[in-house]
Formats: sequence, structure tokens, C-alpha cells
Amino acid sequence: MATEPNIGIPFDLSGRTAIVTGANSGIGFAATRQMAAAGASVVMACRNADKARTAAETIRSTGVRGSVEVEIVDIGDLASVRDFAGRMNSSGRSIDILLNNAGVMALDKTLTPDGLEAQIGINHFGHFALTGLLMPVLTANGGGRVVNVSSMGHRPGRVVLDDLMFERRRYSRWGAYFQSKLANLLFTRELDRQLRSADNGVIGVCSHPGTARTELGKSGSSTTNFVMRNFTGVLIRSSEQGAEALVRACVDPQANGGEYFGPRWMAFGTPTLETPSRRARNDAD
Repeated sequence: MATEPNIGIPFDLSGRTAIVTGANSGIGFAATRQMAAAGASVVMACRNADKARTAAETIRSTGVRGSVEVEIVDIGDLASVRDFAGRMNSSGRSIDILLNNAGVMALDKTLTPDGLEAQIGINHFGHFALTGLLMPVLTANGGGRVVNVSSMGHRPGRVVLDDLMFERRRYSRWGAYFQSKLANLLFTRELDRQLRSADNGVIGVCSHPGTARTELGKSGSSTTNFVMRNFTGVLIRSSEQGAEALVRACVDPQANGGEYFGPRWMAFGTPTLETPSRRARNDAD
């Protein structure tokens, strides 16, 4: 796994602990490396043990000041999520940052072990469960932060509350993805509202990478999956650049709960505050 040019964090993260889901590749790997380079201790929460350990060794080999460790969890399997959260809660540590990054995109219709349509099951419900289950360690130091990763794709998204799993409507790989990314923003909005009410020091923030080289969208049988497997590597930004908005959402001391960070020109550019779609600001949903 080749390393990419360093994009630095302008302050010290020593003494802070982060959990990054899906940390073995793409923007999750880049965000992990950037935070560890700034001194953070990062738990790489990944499904594939071999890939995660290889990724961790790659990060260590770059001479980061912080540390990385691997924990195995399948965000698409709620039993695995519960087991992982139980290990974290019994570890005696506090968690400063939970970066809910793991995700899938444009899959052929697939169900999780719990019978959920896989894109909303992994992208939203798995992280929804993880966040709730990790609240004891997020509140332990009075200043935790939950960062959910959405997408530009939330803008055409529609959450169909009476058919989230595409049981009655025709399945659309992109419609399912857009729905899940809109769900990430709706979750962030309501999460932050409830955290403010609880006054426990934790905030909920959202971000998106714009365009970035990742493994997303490559698994599937459609023409768009073929294009993404074969051509996107030369057309879009590096994963290091894509991770910039995620990392800012994780570590910017000026960030407020409920905010949404993305590239300045949506697909690319330096991280900035962004206003999500009107549907993403629908409190009833």
C-alpha cells in the first residue's frame, strides 16, 4: 500500500483517542494516518483482519508520532457491532473521536445478516447502533465527538420511510446509496439535538470527501461498477485529499455540533462548512 503526500494537522493530538471504522483503505486509511501523524492513538475498526493489520504496519512504517491498533468489527453485522462496543466499553479507556467512515456504494441488491438492505444497513444502521453503544466511552471525558461520513450523493437522496429496504419498490443501487447518505445527515442532525439536550459534552458532526480514490463502487455487476473499477483512479483526487474534510470535522476545535464539512467546491477543494440539502434538514424525517 503506497503512502501519499502528507496533509498535516496544524496542532497536536497527543493524548486523544479515535476510533475509525473502515480504516484499512481509502479515506479511512488516510484519516487514520493523518490523525496518528499528529499524535493521536487510533483504533482501526475493520472487518478484514489481514488487510487491517497490513494497513496498520504501513502507517507505523511512516514514523507517526501516535499509535494505531486493530480491532475487528463488521459494521454490517449488528452482533459484531455489539461485541466490539462491549470490548471498548470494558477497556477502561475514553474515546475522543468516533469517525463512522466504513461504507459501501452501488452494490447489487444484498442483505446484511440481520436482513437489512446492505447499503442502509452498513452505511447507516450499523453506525447508528455503534454510536449508541459507545456512548459510555464517548462521554467518559466530557468532550467526545461523533463524525458521520455522508456524500454529495445525499442531495438527490430520498428516505422512503415505509420502504427503506426496497421490498415494495424496484431496487436501485444508486437510489439505495443516496438514501443511506441522506440518512447519515438526518442521523447527525437528530443525534446532535439529543446530545445537546443531554448536555454530556459530546457533539455530532457530519462530513463528506467530495471525490476521492477509494474502493467504493467497485463491487457490483452494473456498467457504473465497471467504470469505477477501471477508470476512476486517474480522474479523481487522492484519498489523502478526500480525507481532509473528514479530519477537519474530527479535530477542528471550532467545530460545532450539527455542522457539515465538505470540499469548498463540493467535489474538490479545501474543507469548509457546507449547507446540506433541504431534505437533510427535515426534522420530521
